[in-house]
Amino acid sequence: MLEELGVPYELNFVDMAAGAHKAPGHRQLNGMGKLPVLEDGEAVVSETAAIAVYLGDRYGLGRLAPELIDPRRGAYLRWCFYGPSVVEPSCAAKANGWEGRAGALGWGAHEDMLATLEAGLSAGPWLLGEQFTMADIVVGGTVRWMLAFKMLDARPAFVDYAERLGARPANAAAAAINARVAEERGLKR
Repeated sequence: MLEELGVPYELNFVDMAAGAHKAPGHRQLNGMGKLPVLEDGEAVVSETAAIAVYLGDRYGLGRLAPELIDPRRGAYLRWCFYGPSVVEPSCAAKANGWEGRAGALGWGAHEDMLATLEAGLSAGPWLLGEQFTMADIVVGGTVRWMLAFKMLDARPAFVDYAERLGARPANAAAAAINARVAEERGLKR
């Protein structure tokens, strides 16, 4: 997100293997001990979709987030939250064999999720058509992760979308930073 925005930032490594994410200092930032957490001045934001909306509004309004009065704002917000609140739990439920009545599940039926995502990408190349937004970073991250772990059907629309995301210069820059940190810390990738 920050690479796409082009704003300066500092990464703080949190050693999850050593339990640093559950230490009191980190739990003050995120009570669940989850990552990522964004600190921007006095603002502290956790949860990937919330971070995306915050950063898009603060640093990319009109560019990576539709203006507040833009009629596409509703679709943008929907997609920002679709990955973590629909795709992820639906794929996790399917992978773990969790049964439930679709109407009683917040994410609905798995096939409906797949069809909705596929339809959302049909206007492409991005979720809002020609405009790449923070929603693509959030949903795209979920799609790429789920495809990598074979938790999402490798439909052409999903694979093509993941490839477009992977080809973005900001993605390559972030991947290089992650690889450098992993090497410096002796982490397996």
